[in-house]
Amino acid sequence: MSGPRPGKPLLLVVDDEAANLQLLRHILQDDYTLLFAKDGARALALARQERPALILLDVMMPGMSGHDVCRRLKAEAPTAAIPVIFVTALNDMRDELSGFEAGAVDYISKPLSPAIVRARVRTHLSLVRIEELTQTRLQIIQRLGLAAEYKDNETGLHVIRMSHYARLLGVAAGMDAAAADDLLHAAPMHDVGKIGIPDRILQKPGKLDADEWAVMRTHARIGGDIIGEQAQGGMLALAREIALSHHEKWDGSGYPRGLAGEAIPLAGRIVAVADVFDALTSARPYKRAWPVPDAVAWLREQQGSHFDARLVDLFVREMPAIEAIRVRWAEQEEKPAAA
Repeated sequence: MSGPRPGKPLLLVVDDEAANLQLLRHILQDDYTLLFAKDGARALALARQERPALILLDVMMPGMSGHDVCRRLKAEAPTAAIPVIFVTALNDMRDELSGFEAGAVDYISKPLSPAIVRARVRTHLSLVRIEELTQTRLQIIQRLGLAAEYKDNETGLHVIRMSHYARLLGVAAGMDAAAADDLLHAAPMHDVGKIGIPDRILQKPGKLDADEWAVMRTHARIGGDIIGEQAQGGMLALAREIALSHHEKWDGSGYPRGLAGEAIPLAGRIVAVADVFDALTSARPYKRAWPVPDAVAWLREQQGSHFDARLVDLFVREMPAIEAIRVRWAEQEEKPAAA
């Protein structure tokens, strides 16, 4: 595989008619690097080998149709994310529906308008870049969360489990799918402030004394500072909110701000339940893993004092799904404690 090319984006143009290939070459060659195929088999081979940024695909071809090619592309992981635009003389609504069902992102009708072809290609490549930036941002957030956990006596799997617990609880509490997904991706940043805590405190095997505990409690504010107040909206703002609020307690005895009740942001209240449950049911160098019934009993004891009572009820109600997450992301060296 040749890999990504610097400069012009790479497009694959597929059509069994040489005249159509020539027309698309004329329309696109100034702005893009072009590959050409005249049949489905060659198109699949080039897509797998070259990984183009976008494919312009004729529908009516002898042998393998464009719909067949698109379905094959979407069925294979290396090519599934490549956007496909059908270029065809077919203009029946049912034909368009079939194309979208096969996995295409757009449909351009022949005869071709150069302006429309350029605009559609440009639009879908922009969407690809936006998606790549979004994925990069998510990866940075997740890596920072993992960095904090590896500095502590935690593991990377802790942030995965508690983030999935948090998403599940968010949905149960009434969040829509988009908000719950934001929570899933922001939650790994909850303890990023531990990066700023000295190792002699963070990795101390025994209990912390009063002075050490005072330093440890600063990690919530440090986390907020690392993420930054400039995060005015979106996932980073949510991550900052969680970092600052997941150690607050329902009765106002938590930190760093001593918030109480519903003054604590919902995301912070959710992550508090998810984080503590995973900490209790996970083995650490300084403690054994609690059996799930013991952890649930402790959550129940802390309803209305440490935790939002409604959220604990919802969390316990979702215990079969919680257990499935716990098993899926179990530490390799241990099996989950019996439920």
